[in-house]
Amino acid sequence: MQVEQLLAAMTPQIYENLRQAVETGKWPDGNALTEDQKENAMQAVLLYQAKVEQSEQHMTIGKDGEIVQKSRQQLQQELKQEQAKEVPIARFKKDDI
Repeated sequence: MQVEQLLAAMTPQIYENLRQAVETGKWPDGNALTEDQKENAMQAVLLYQAKVEQSEQHMTIGKDGEIVQKSRQQLQQELKQEQAKEVPIARFKKDDI
């Protein structure tokens, strides 16, 4: 199967199932992956991340095919930026209530 055909056949649900199988070492039905299955599933997950998802999360494959590793400081900065976009939570002092 060609890479393009594999990516076209992989739905987000299939990707999630493969990713979870690689992480846990088991298929969704509880059966353990063989070493060959684990290796093939890992390759499919990394390929999907690089070509379809183009994720820039910590420890994934970027769209250029390189491993993306972010430092703790970078991750904290991104989290602060995301939190700044959210609606702030009302805060009260003990005496205000």
